[in-house]
Amino acid sequence: MLAPLLAIAPASVSWSPKVALVMVICNVIAIAIGKATIKQQNVGLQLPSAAMFGGFSHGAMLGTLSLGHIIGIGAIQGLAARGVL
Repeated sequence: MLAPLLAIAPASVSWSPKVALVMVICNVIAIAIGKATIKQQNVGLQLPSAAMFGGFSHGAMLGTLSLGHIIGIGAIQGLAARGVL
């Protein structure tokens, strides 16, 4: 039953340093977006080294990196579809 659906699914891109670089860049962009838009970045549990993580709390860091991964997935799939990756 699932075999016909799997047959039409596009092949996913395999990991490479280019893919990792795209994901890192997307996460940095998401951190910058979070730094500019989150009003209370340090409310809640703090990360071990606040200076290293820009003063973000666990919640703010989890939120920004989740957004970064969502953006990264879209960027990687889009670049792979265009043949760049």
